[in-house]
Amino acid sequence: MRQAQETLRIATQGPGLYEITDAVSRWTAGQGITTGLLTLYSRHTSASLVIQENADTQVLDDLLHFFQRLVPDGDPLFRHTAEGPDDMPAHVRSALTATSINIPLGQGHLLLGTWQGIFLFEHRAQPHRREVTLHLMGD
Repeated sequence: MRQAQETLRIATQGPGLYEITDAVSRWTAGQGITTGLLTLYSRHTSASLVIQENADTQVLDDLLHFFQRLVPDGDPLFRHTAEGPDDMPAHVRSALTATSINIPLGQGHLLLGTWQGIFLFEHRAQPHRREVTLHLMGD
């Protein structure tokens, strides 16, 4: 069994879903592992990871708007506002999604479905530099 690890750095420009499928696929293909499991891990508490449809951008827009409506910025319910009105809502949105995901690898390729893509889900209003750790294990 072999292992490989890398950190992707993603510059975000505010709330949204940033597709990282191509970067993850390129790195995975270059590791020479044909069968295994890839773990992706977001190193943040106000951004998350999701696997979602990558064919119709309306899906991404609808998801963003749904989460903004579900957990609105500036909600008076929240006391933690040290970094602004979007701070605590970003933490809640991250808790409702995932900070890590696993994707099987077969014949050297990620076994994603036809319309599936991997996205960093930015929950903060301001631009950030996010890091996603990739850890691949297999043969």
